[in-house]
Amino acid sequence: MTNFASPELFAAAAKTNLESAVTLANTSFARVERLSALNLNTARAALEDSIAATKTLLAVKDPQELVKLQAELAKPMQEKAVAYGRSVYALVSEGQQEFVKFFEAQVADLNSKFLAALDQAAKSAPAGSEAAFAAIKQGVAAANSAYDNVSRAAKQAVEAAEANAIATTDSAVKSVRTRKAA
Repeated sequence: MTNFASPELFAAAAKTNLESAVTLANTSFARVERLSALNLNTARAALEDSIAATKTLLAVKDPQELVKLQAELAKPMQEKAVAYGRSVYALVSEGQQEFVKFFEAQVADLNSKFLAALDQAAKSAPAGSEAAFAAIKQGVAAANSAYDNVSRAAKQAVEAAEANAIATTDSAVKSVRTRKAA
């Protein structure tokens, strides 16, 4: 019987897979908890702001004051909406980064186990098969290099998109503020 059919190896693999699933579930639940708390806090604040705004609007006696007050009340709502969007974006971005790190660690672990198994197989392989094993290792190294390059490029693209999204949002907020002030 070879090492590949060992019940201990299957049990270890099952345990590792279970631990990975638990880690992903815990990470997901943490994100859902944070998003739920954000949504509840935002809803509570919006309700409180609406009540306060309604009371203020009901106390107005002059139509011109009403128009002015409506414009003043809209500004904080827009800023809070932008802040909420940024908070949601930050949560999603953090979660995505955690998942990427997790999967990168899983891929690295899988690669090291594969290469260890390949080395073990090479030791018991017939003479003359060294070239085949070297070619396989070279192929794995090339695939890993290509994956690293694509991953790095994707990360740079995401960072550039994030920077553009932040700049665009800031520009839009400033534009709204400028129009309201005028």
